[in-house]
Amino acid sequence: MYSKLQFLISPLQKFFYFIHSGIHTVIPIENISFGLAIIVFTIIIRILLLPLSIKQTKSTAKMGAIQPEMKKVQEKYKKDPQKSQQEVMKLYKENGVNPMGGCLPMLVQMPILFALFAVFNTLNMKGAGFLWMPDLTLPDPYYILPILSTVTTYFSSKLMQPPGGGAQSKQTSTMNTGMAIFMGFMSLKFKGALVLYWVINNVLQVIQTLVINKMELGNTGVVKKQI
Repeated sequence: MYSKLQFLISPLQKFFYFIHSGIHTVIPIENISFGLAIIVFTIIIRILLLPLSIKQTKSTAKMGAIQPEMKKVQEKYKKDPQKSQQEVMKLYKENGVNPMGGCLPMLVQMPILFALFAVFNTLNMKGAGFLWMPDLTLPDPYYILPILSTVTTYFSSKLMQPPGGGAQSKQTSTMNTGMAIFMGFMSLKFKGALVLYWVINNVLQVIQTLVINKMELGNTGVVKKQI
């Protein structure tokens, strides 16, 4: 798989080493510059992907805003699935909601995310640590990063989940919990550099989602259907 993404991996690796070189020039201590380079690199990547992330977050916020109206439509036409679908699509159109709006940006980002995974999993910086970690090219011996990975994965996924109840919401919540536990378990084996990137990325995602949701809360006007 990585061979197919080499066109992305190589430039990203060079970009990371460029950032590290600049930081190392100012702070010539490997156990500080390496970790700082990961943080700065993660922030820059988040900024570059910001338009797609904003689009995805806004789409999720809009879907959440029209949930009450959707429930009313589905309840009214529960004996007529075809009519219910038509009215739901009309509700989408009236409120400018694209049902695939939250998925498409993620699909575009997936190759970049896989490439970043490869970049941080193959960094040649053996012996360089950061904070409590003696070597970022090895798993965290104190399990702090895996714990942070679990917690931040859960909250970043939870915030991206459209509000609402019902079986679908419970299923999504269960999937979020499962994903968080899975990432925490995998982080026990992943290199510290990769997990540090993942944790910082999740924290930035949480901040971004909270800010956008707050802005959308005041800007999203839901067109209510006459039920």
